[in-house]
Amino acid sequence: MLKDKVTSLLNKALEEHPSLFLIDFTVGGDNTIRIVLDGDEGVNLQDCMNISRAIEHNLDREEEDFSLEVTSAGAASPLQLPRQYKKNIGRKLKVRTGEEELEGNLIQTSEDSITLEWKAREPKSVGKGKVTVQKKRDIPFSEIHEAKVILKF
Repeated sequence: MLKDKVTSLLNKALEEHPSLFLIDFTVGGDNTIRIVLDGDEGVNLQDCMNISRAIEHNLDREEEDFSLEVTSAGAASPLQLPRQYKKNIGRKLKVRTGEEELEGNLIQTSEDSITLEWKAREPKSVGKGKVTVQKKRDIPFSEIHEAKVILKF
């Protein structure tokens, strides 16, 4: 019952804030409501407060005792939705597929894949030594086990 009410309120609140989207939503056995958001331009404190208020102010604590936690997807959290990849174009990602791990700049996304670009050192075709070459690879979302943005400080 509580989950249905919260789902309805959450969907309505997200419609009012179209740049935000849902990453995760759970209602625990102890009525702990956890909502994780992301946004096309990121998520700030005010965004979390707006969504929290839209839900909390429309639930009756006399009917159901609950706790509500609305957070943003952390900077080090894995990317889960194609929409998250779009906002990270131009950033460096670490992508793990079934057979390999790649690091490269995200240069584009499509409905079903991403394109990474990176530089690699490879042996020269003739003679000794190595040469730096530009690599590029399309990776379907279906092959991505985990992808994270590499943060620079």
